[in-house]
Amino acid sequence: MSQEPLFTPIQIGNRVAQNRFVINAMECNDADENGNPTEKTYRRYSRLFEGGAGVVFLEAITVSYESRARLHQLSIEPHNEKALTAFTKEMKSVSDKTLFIWQLTHSGELSSPEFSKRVCVKPLPGLGGELLSEEDVDKIIDQFVLAAKIAHNCGADGVDVKLCHGYLGTQILRPYNDRNWKYGGPWENRRRFAFEIYERIQKEINDPNFLVGSKITMWEGIPGGQGCKGPDNAIIDLTEPLDLIRGIEERGADFIMVSAGNPSLTIALAHPDKRIPDYVYLHHYFQQEAKKAVNKAVIIGSAYSLFRDGNNYLSALEKEKASLRYWGNKNIRDGVTDMIAIGRQSLADPYLPRKMMEGKEDTIRWCTLCDTCMELLIRQENTGCVVYEKEYAEILRRVRKEKGVLKFKHT
Repeated sequence: MSQEPLFTPIQIGNRVAQNRFVINAMECNDADENGNPTEKTYRRYSRLFEGGAGVVFLEAITVSYESRARLHQLSIEPHNEKALTAFTKEMKSVSDKTLFIWQLTHSGELSSPEFSKRVCVKPLPGLGGELLSEEDVDKIIDQFVLAAKIAHNCGADGVDVKLCHGYLGTQILRPYNDRNWKYGGPWENRRRFAFEIYERIQKEINDPNFLVGSKITMWEGIPGGQGCKGPDNAIIDLTEPLDLIRGIEERGADFIMVSAGNPSLTIALAHPDKRIPDYVYLHHYFQQEAKKAVNKAVIIGSAYSLFRDGNNYLSALEKEKASLRYWGNKNIRDGVTDMIAIGRQSLADPYLPRKMMEGKEDTIRWCTLCDTCMELLIRQENTGCVVYEKEYAEILRRVRKEKGVLKFKHT
């Protein structure tokens, strides 16, 4: 067991992760009215830190409470610093070996107009919002840098500048943003947002032990989306995402988490599921291409929850060659990725890494890929695993009784 790649340590920047398991940033919408962690937040992350993963990502924490996607979203503004410092101290007391990286986000056009301000860089059909000016984006860059400073002050091990899944980073980077302005049109303009954030974080924090990186959508799967050939087609072209990866590594990125899709528009691509499981192989391709583009930055591959224990919906595979453990080890060994991230699976069983390393794989609570956790999140409810946690099953029953069953676009 000790020779399996998944269980070996890895250096990320000047830090070391104890193994190759990463807990993905999973929003659960249970902060208080000021965006601070609640008892539920403490409970969830305490379990994750007990679970033995090498890295835990804090769910998308908004740099601007004015524009946010979740009613009860965690916030990282000056008034949150005291609460976040106490939260970090508690998690580190549970496990000081687990690296704690915070995902910084601005929701942009995915902000909910029901309780916040929806803004955009170019109206997307079905979304849109108040058009951002160059001065607005300059201020948002300030917010990202300030948030990184707060994270550093609070004792976080690093930050993830979110550039994926249809949030503001994606909205600026995608070819669809062909506005004639400082942050649009030619690629050199669109990548400026990310590059300026990195350059300022490196300059203003200047701590070689503080990790910085990004989760990146390689292909968004919509016309003009991130990783598409142009503003009006959906053909995969990784030229820009790979240039982005090289550019942020040159500006200090220690890690890149590779993803795809947009959960608000192309959910099955972002989170491969039992209806379209084969999308998971696209993620392997994207991880491989990202890995070839970096020098030292650690590549973290996502979309591994689907594999489960081999009982999944993939075809033409023997069960022993269909599991999360098999593909995690294989892709690390083959140089496709350096680490693997689990998202929905971490809600089902936050102790998976420890159980697997201790040879207790038969006790793992495997994610059923029902996606009812996503239903709770979309409906602005406290979010967790409906299958294994009675509390969240009761929330789902209540909300379905009140509003009916949510129909996803791909059902």
